[in-house]
Amino acid sequence: MRRRARRTALTALLLAAGATACLTGCQSGQDGDGASDGAARSAASGGSSAASPSATAPGSTAAPAEASVSAPAPSPDEPFAGLSGAEISERALKATTGARSLRMTGSVPDDESGDTIEIDLALDRRGDCAGTMGMDGQGEAELIKTGDTVYLKYDERFLRAQSKGEPQADTEALVSLLAGRWTSMSADGADAKEMAGFCDLDKLLEDAGGSGDDAPTKVTRGRATTVDGKPAFTLYETDGSVRNTVYVATEGKPYLLRFESGSKQEPGALSFTGYDEPVPAESPSGEVLDLDGPDGTST
Repeated sequence: MRRRARRTALTALLLAAGATACLTGCQSGQDGDGASDGAARSAASGGSSAASPSATAPGSTAAPAEASVSAPAPSPDEPFAGLSGAEISERALKATTGARSLRMTGSVPDDESGDTIEIDLALDRRGDCAGTMGMDGQGEAELIKTGDTVYLKYDERFLRAQSKGEPQADTEALVSLLAGRWTSMSADGADAKEMAGFCDLDKLLEDAGGSGDDAPTKVTRGRATTVDGKPAFTLYETDGSVRNTVYVATEGKPYLLRFESGSKQEPGALSFTGYDEPVPAESPSGEVLDLDGPDGTST
C-alpha cells in the first residue's frame, strides 16, 4: 500500500510539472501560422494533497465541473499584437516561473493505476502548501505542510481504497485510527520526504523551465478568449501528433491560466490561479496524531 500510494503522489507531481512544461516550446519552438503505527505511517506516506476535479476561478471556494472557457470574442486591440506564438509562450514562461506562489486545480492521469488524480493545491517558494487530492471519487486526503512539518488527514473512503488487498482486520484498524483525524510527521523523515517534495514550488517551476535540450515544440497563436471570466489568449503547442492547448493571461502579468492535454494516452487539464497570493498553510488546531512518536502520540 505504501509503495503504490507514494507512486501516486510522485506521479501527480511529475504530471503537474510536465503540464506546466508545455511552455518550454518558447525556448526552441518554431512559430507556426498565425492498523498499527506502521500501518498509520504507511498510509501517511501515501496521503496526497487536495482534490478538486476541475478548475476554479481565483478566490472561488467552490470548484465548478470544469473551467469556463468562453468562445473567442473579437477585439479591436489584438492581445500580444506582433508577437509570434513562441514569443508569447516565452513571456508566459518567464512570468509563471517567476511566481512566488500559485494554486493548481484540475485532473491528471495516473499511469500506474489508470485512474484520474484530482488536485487542488496551493504552494509557495518556502515549501509550504495546503490542499487536497483524491482519485476517481475514491475519497480524498487533506495536506498541509508548514515549516518542517507535514500534516495529513484522510477520509474513510480514501483509507479503504488505499488498503485494498490488505487483511480486513488491518484495514479496520487503520480506518479506526486515522479516518477524519489530523496526523503529523517531520518533513525530513523518510515517510514524509516525498510528500514534502510535492509542495516544492521551486522544483515544479524549475521543471517547467525545461533543460534547453528538449525537442522543438511548434507554438501557434490562437485567439482571445476568457478563462473563468479572466481575459486570456489561446496558444496551441504541437509535439509530434499531440496538440495541447494553453491559455495565457492578457491582463497583468502573462501567467499561464490553464493547460489542456491533447493526448489520448495522458488526458487531463490543470488550471493555475492564486499567483503570488498567501498560501493558507497553518498548523491544524485541536488534537493531532504524531506519527513520528514510537507509538503515535497526540499533541
